[in-house]
Amino acid sequence: MPLNLKDTLVIGISATALFDLSESDQLFQEEYKKDPDHAIERYRQYMLENEEEPLDEGIGFPLVKALLNLNRYQEKDAAPLVEVVVISRNSPETGIRVLNTIRNINLNITRSAFTAGESSADYLEAFDVDLFLTTNEEDAQKVIDSGACASAVLSTPPQYKCDIPDDQVRIAFDGDAVLFDESSELVYKEKGLDAFHENENNSQNVPMNEGPFASFLKKLSTLQERLPMKVEYSPVRIAIVTARNSPSDLRVIKTLRHWGVYVDEAFFLGGIEKSNILKAFKAHIFFDDQEVHLNSSSLVVPSGKVLYPSTSPLNKET
Repeated sequence: MPLNLKDTLVIGISATALFDLSESDQLFQEEYKKDPDHAIERYRQYMLENEEEPLDEGIGFPLVKALLNLNRYQEKDAAPLVEVVVISRNSPETGIRVLNTIRNINLNITRSAFTAGESSADYLEAFDVDLFLTTNEEDAQKVIDSGACASAVLSTPPQYKCDIPDDQVRIAFDGDAVLFDESSELVYKEKGLDAFHENENNSQNVPMNEGPFASFLKKLSTLQERLPMKVEYSPVRIAIVTARNSPSDLRVIKTLRHWGVYVDEAFFLGGIEKSNILKAFKAHIFFDDQEVHLNSSSLVVPSGKVLYPSTSPLNKET
């Protein structure tokens, strides 16, 4: 009988987001510039020669480790609380180094897919993935356009390392065009701040439509419900960190209430720098759609860029 993951939070992550593969990637890029026809062959040789060498942690590693640690609360004979699957563009042969590293550090990841250059995005629904973290913008865009699950592009690890308690998971989200759809953001872009505030104040009792990360947030809420303690004491802590402020704040809170989602902390900053809040919150990861916020937040916490759908008018602003 197939494993039922309906209530399990499933994270898909590329090998390059889980581990530091920058050295091998750089080698491939250099070889490709010199000799495109033999670059893959040279890359394969390098990976085979180093397959017993453990890889260093990548930008997504601390989040994955913290999430998997929640399975200590799994009840006997119940589905796991969290599953992680590595979905990589490596071939099975060049992926051995990744699998060896997972085994060497006793990371509880049992599922993987190696696609030999094909898009990882094609296999997410088959693995019931709720969130896909990748360093490949093309794959992330394909996921966002398909609506298969939430997806974000991770880049470089932060310069500052937060001292996060080992027994907690801390995740922070921006609001518009991330948790919520982009309609309010478009009002701001097209008509200005005053029109945005007026629209949000007048619509404060009208729940916002779901954005690309709404389903992931709801799955986190399901995870909280499966934990043995009251949600107020949950090791999963969720924060909203948004540039909204009064009078556009109430609509956020009321929308989350309508969704039945519990959020621990919410920050309505009204233009104040987000990175200082994120550093204090000690986020394992922060999801935002705007480079202006990501450029600073990525210095202090792991940050994921949420891409707009290819058809979105917001692409004209980037």
